[in-house]
Amino acid sequence: QVQLVESGGGLVQPGGSLRLSCAASGFTFSSTAMSWYRQALEKARELVATVSSAGGPTIYADSVKGRFAISRDDPKSTVWLQMNSLKVEDTGVYYCNFKKYGVSYWGQGTQVTVSS
Repeated sequence: QVQLVESGGGLVQPGGSLRLSCAASGFTFSSTAMSWYRQALEKARELVATVSSAGGPTIYADSVKGRFAISRDDPKSTVWLQMNSLKVEDTGVYYCNFKKYGVSYWGQGTQVTVSS
């Protein structure tokens, strides 16, 4: 059974940092590209970052380049999103995701609120 469990969200002031974690199970993590998405209130879900499998490339949304870093630990089946220099517009629910054979899998999400 596939499971993606996100954690690490919270309330932070502008300019602050948070580190999100996604613990994965139920599939071959090491051979799977993993992504973080986010969804702000009344907005569409958007891709934030993707990390490929086997040391492949990472990609970032233009809005987070230079501020966020995605990484993975295959033995621990975990993917992280380090978020620095947070802005109010980074507020939203952050979801861990992967796609396999045309099916998209999602975690339950973790809320990130950036506010003074």
